[in-house]
Amino acid sequence: MSYSPQLLFDGDPAGPCLALAHGAGAAMDTPFMSAMAARIAEQGVRVARFEFEYMHLRRVDGKKRGPDGERKCLECWRDVIARLPRPLAIGGKSMGGRMASLLADEQQVAALVCLGYPFHPAGKPDKLRVAHLESIRTPTLILQGERDSLGDLDEVSGYRLSDSIQVEWLPDGDHSFKPRRSSGHTEQGNWQTAADSAAAFLKRVPGFA
Repeated sequence: MSYSPQLLFDGDPAGPCLALAHGAGAAMDTPFMSAMAARIAEQGVRVARFEFEYMHLRRVDGKKRGPDGERKCLECWRDVIARLPRPLAIGGKSMGGRMASLLADEQQVAALVCLGYPFHPAGKPDKLRVAHLESIRTPTLILQGERDSLGDLDEVSGYRLSDSIQVEWLPDGDHSFKPRRSSGHTEQGNWQTAADSAAAFLKRVPGFA
């Protein structure tokens, strides 16, 4: 492939690595992505972030583009995986995590961490993106807001998912884990809980930590 993304690292170079991709509409250095990377890295896991080509081009010329197609995103992921040391975990925010989930078994990575998985498009609960999640073998953690419009607590509890998948819920969180003020929870608190859960999960994965 002609595009090879730049990698942005957080954490100790000697630590085991988690590669994270961004969601469909926002770059790798949003407050959410930066907070997740920094807070997971603080707990001994090196985090590598990157951008798909369409997002890189947005940064270059300022023109808004839609996401690359699945084939192109997976090519980008394969390039990133080939450049990072093992043991390696992969994942990301929304679309970035979904793309990682499509090749986790193929690439034989140590683990998968999805930060708000898009189980279906917004407003289309019948268009599920779960077929491969029924048989995935890679140890997987899905961190999901209880109110996520792309798969909330009530919906996801009814899905048939692989025994390799663990789902943890962020209280009253939306797709970026932000709760309503009336809930008594905070966005920063949910971000920290998510980072803590991701780091703890990875440290339990055989051969990763």
